[in-house]
Amino acid sequence: MSEQAEVVIVGGGVAGCAIAYHLAKIGITDVVLCERKQLTCGTTWHAAGLVTQLRATRNMTELAKYTGELFTSLEAETGQATGFRQNGSLRLAKTEARFEELKRGASMARNFGLESHVITPGETAERWPGVETSDLAGAIWMPRDGQVNPADVTHAMAKGARQKGVRILENTKVERILTENGSVIGVRLADGDIRAKKVVIAGGMWSRDLAAEIGVSLPLHAAEHFYIVTEPIAGLRRDLPVLFCADECSYYKEDAGKLLLGCFEPEAKPWGMNGISEDFCFDSLPEDFDHFEPILDQAVKRVPALADAGIQLFFNGPESFTPDDRYLLGETPEVKGLFCACGFNSVGILSSGGVGKALADWIHDGHPPGELADVDIRRMQPFQSNKSYLFDRTRETLGLLFDMHWPNRQYATARGVRRSPFHDRLLGLGASMTESAGWERPGFFAGEGRSTEIGYSYGHQSWFADTRAECLNTAANVTLFDQSCFAKFRLDGRDALGVLNHVSAAECDVPVGKVVYTQWLNDRGGIEADVTVTRLSETSFMIVTVAGGQTRDFSWLSRSIPEGAHAFASDITAGLPMLALMGPKSRAFLESLSGEDLGASALPFGTSREIPLGYANARISRLTFVGELGYEIYVPADFAQHVFERIIEAGADFGLKHGGFFAINSMRMEKGYRHWGHDIGEEDTPMQGGVGFAVGWKKRDFRGRDALLRAREAGKPTRRLVQIRLDGRENAPLLYHEEPIILDGQSVGQVTSGAYGHRVDASLGLGYVSCPDGVSAEFLASNDFEVEVACARYPAHLQLGPFYDPGNERIKS
Repeated sequence: MSEQAEVVIVGGGVAGCAIAYHLAKIGITDVVLCERKQLTCGTTWHAAGLVTQLRATRNMTELAKYTGELFTSLEAETGQATGFRQNGSLRLAKTEARFEELKRGASMARNFGLESHVITPGETAERWPGVETSDLAGAIWMPRDGQVNPADVTHAMAKGARQKGVRILENTKVERILTENGSVIGVRLADGDIRAKKVVIAGGMWSRDLAAEIGVSLPLHAAEHFYIVTEPIAGLRRDLPVLFCADECSYYKEDAGKLLLGCFEPEAKPWGMNGISEDFCFDSLPEDFDHFEPILDQAVKRVPALADAGIQLFFNGPESFTPDDRYLLGETPEVKGLFCACGFNSVGILSSGGVGKALADWIHDGHPPGELADVDIRRMQPFQSNKSYLFDRTRETLGLLFDMHWPNRQYATARGVRRSPFHDRLLGLGASMTESAGWERPGFFAGEGRSTEIGYSYGHQSWFADTRAECLNTAANVTLFDQSCFAKFRLDGRDALGVLNHVSAAECDVPVGKVVYTQWLNDRGGIEADVTVTRLSETSFMIVTVAGGQTRDFSWLSRSIPEGAHAFASDITAGLPMLALMGPKSRAFLESLSGEDLGASALPFGTSREIPLGYANARISRLTFVGELGYEIYVPADFAQHVFERIIEAGADFGLKHGGFFAINSMRMEKGYRHWGHDIGEEDTPMQGGVGFAVGWKKRDFRGRDALLRAREAGKPTRRLVQIRLDGRENAPLLYHEEPIILDGQSVGQVTSGAYGHRVDASLGLGYVSCPDGVSAEFLASNDFEVEVACARYPAHLQLGPFYDPGNERIKS
């Protein structure tokens, strides 16, 4: 075989067939789908087929919502039965904490137009006769959810794709992805090659190993997933909603007069760590009734009819899971033109339609169709494909699907992977470590006699008092933060300035030692990255970005270098730890320690230079992410502990304390500092995100400029990021994300992030508000807004500027 195609899809499960179907729908029909055995034979065929639409975030919800809408019409379109039934779902809460989680989800659902209802235990029993409700705090009813036959719906999408000309080849194994000069050029089969412009890896639990052969990281691992199907139960209603009891790790669905009971148990069983057999096809794994028995014991109490029902089938089949329980989607950072759709964490069926449509549009347009950072493969780090890491993390992530989704929830497994040079010292000082992109970083420092363990809550968590002390000390004295997890890149070469000026919205042709705050934009004017750029010399620059952006932003920078340009990007994160000294006494402290003049004229805000600290030379940049006078300190890794020791030794006289990232989040909320991926992203322009001040409007050329000019000419943004303060300090709940912002009884926006502001003593948030006539300060001041939290509404004050030090006097002092 020696053929050509525009797109080759590897894998004939529900994801692969959905992508083929949607490519054909938008006119891309020169598509070949290669399935190593038969369609659905890996994981799809044994999926439970639950079709729920409310997910943890806006973007995943939108994809699931579209899937439900697609399933309502797919059978009529293709003539292939799907078994789709929109019989709704019930989510039960045994505790008040779980009930709050569900009610917060119900509020979020209204942002997306999803119908959701808070119901009583009695109303639950009416919708699901025979379920035990006496111990419930309440439930949520989602009438537009349902269930589907996974194999049938996959064949329906495959049929729809074939009808438009897509070729689907079964018993056709892709032996290798073919690449050339960093781009995909096709696939190798046993009997020849298929050349292609684009290739999609949708091979389920085989995807990681196939990608690894060409140096591409797709972090996923298979785990055993259990369910039973009873014998027919007399009188079982055929229209029963899907039932979830997450507090018991279980779900139930009616199945042809029988009941399917499945689970996501707290400690899972990873599988396939030594490889998956070539012959695996419609296979199941050995039964493990001892493992499932605790789930069944609780289920018999929840649904007493199970006590007298025989078990017709005990099923155990593998599904693939990722380190953060979100699937892997999009173009890989390592190879241009190579896409992935895999690692679905048991939500593949309910996500399939949205995934297929999103990836088809991405392939067609050359960019994501919307904000997909939650599932974008570029959020992952290369080390996360390590098999031992995946094995340990997968034991936890399967169960987290049904565990409490607490704010600030920390993983317990596969920890301690990336540590700064200060890690052990900080532990000795009472640090409670949290994780970001594999980095261990302090969340807070426990006061004397207090625990470093996190007591979770939707209200004030156990570290509230410790973080308050850190914030107040930062306002009064000086606080040391370990920010080594921030990603750092260098760009060097004769053409480095030209590359950065094209990539960056702000002007980067600045004097040596100047720090530029800027955004990297896409062609639609959306924000791809939010970074600082420090000019080190005429031909060298340092770029700093958030930890989670390391893979994504380095890929964006590298791909922005034109072929033949004399510009070379390098990732220096591991070799350049960073400390931050923040507070009104930080200048006097550093001057005392270094013997240097660091006054406002010697080192103005937004500038950087090297100074001696102890026996080392360190780069300090006068910047802040907490709204106080402050400095970032960059020290080569081999000098880092020495500098840290000198800072600690000299700090007592200046009231030096230690702070963590919970305090940073609190203080950045008071100042309205944006966080990429939460408050600003690929669909938000700088004007919408309130960072238009960073745009170099006089520049003649930068990526996204034309889109920004069109937006500016259109007048005031009709959608704008605002600062939010809930009224009533004592009774106001905490904001986290996606809480609806209400005006005159209607949702006009949503919260993007939130925290308690200790320096202003208020529950705060950031969020977007929309108004057809433009969002202005006058519009915000002249209207009465509310924020809905867990189905209750609270008065809120909205404004464009920060609540703390609006004149930036403390920063510029």
